[in-house]
Amino acid sequence: MSFVIVGPEAVAAAASDLTNLGSTLGAANAAAAQTTGLRAAGADEVSGAVAALFSAQGKEFQALSAQAAAFHQQFVQALAAGAGSYASAEAAAATPLQDLLNLINAPFLTLTGRPLIGNGANGAPLSGANGGAGGWLLGDGGAGGSGAAGQKGGSGGAAGLFGTGGAGGTGGIGTGVAGGAGGAGGLLAGNGGPGGTGGYSGGTGGSGGPSGLFGTGGLGGTGGFGNGMNGGTGGAGGAAGLFGRGGAGGAGGSATVAGGTGGAGGAGGLLSALAGPVALAAPAGCSATAAPAAPADQRHRHGRHRRHRRGRHRPGRRRRHRRHRRHRRHWRYRRDWRHRRRPRRGGRWRRPGWLGRRRRHRWRWRHRWHRRHRGHRR
Repeated sequence: MSFVIVGPEAVAAAASDLTNLGSTLGAANAAAAQTTGLRAAGADEVSGAVAALFSAQGKEFQALSAQAAAFHQQFVQALAAGAGSYASAEAAAATPLQDLLNLINAPFLTLTGRPLIGNGANGAPLSGANGGAGGWLLGDGGAGGSGAAGQKGGSGGAAGLFGTGGAGGTGGIGTGVAGGAGGAGGLLAGNGGPGGTGGYSGGTGGSGGPSGLFGTGGLGGTGGFGNGMNGGTGGAGGAAGLFGRGGAGGAGGSATVAGGTGGAGGAGGLLSALAGPVALAAPAGCSATAAPAAPADQRHRHGRHRRHRRGRHRPGRRRRHRRHRRHRRHWRYRRDWRHRRRPRRGGRWRRPGWLGRRRRHRWRWRHRWHRRHRGHRR
């Protein structure tokens, strides 16, 4: 089973383009000189045959052009009919759902003037009207309308429980006319709406809308263009809720004199701030992030410093005698040698590890060993 998605508007536009193309081709064919009847160049048979050939070719071309025009007209009609069929099918499919949605939203509209599910209405252009609020449960806020000359842009509508706030409207033409503020995001989850652009001649950008419990604050609006003056100041970013990031401040407006100042960023979420910053600020020209220094007792965790830290004297304990590193080898050798030596019953000392099988050379090994370890006798 194949699934096909068709846009009725695109199909209707294609049918209109084909109609214009057919009209252009028909006009070109009508303007061309017809070659269906040509006179022979002479009275000979060759001239008559050439004239008859061109006449036949002209008649066939005219017949083919008529067939192509008829096919083009039928194709355009079929394409337009298909677009109409798809549009009517979509309308028929949406009608029951829309009726059901209207039935659900009717009591809420009567009591509160706000639907349960649905997007808010957008403000009309050049009216400065505020955008409508979204549905109580689900829906985005409507965008604010742009302002007329000297009129501030409309504020974006607030979302319901889930949804995105509406965008603020653009300020009208006038000195210092500000853009509209963005709408608040959904109470539970949703991003704040972006602020509107400041009006022409240095208008201040609208502030971004705050987000819900989970979401990002709206972006601040861009400052208006400064005509012979400084550019407008960018709008402040919207604050985040419990979890999320604050919106970025709007860019300052461009101008012929000096650009405007950018807006301040919005505050981050409460729990996001308690968890700590994502990254520490680095100095200019440095992309690395500075890390906190380790505690003093953990700086040397390996090698010689670790052994010194373990062997240091601690209060309340007996101080252990420590030999220098160059004497450790001899001290360890004497310690191991004393453990290996075993006295004999006759009072003589035997060489450790000596095998008594070779009695012929017993005196040699014994005296050699005693000469080598002469200073180790007790």
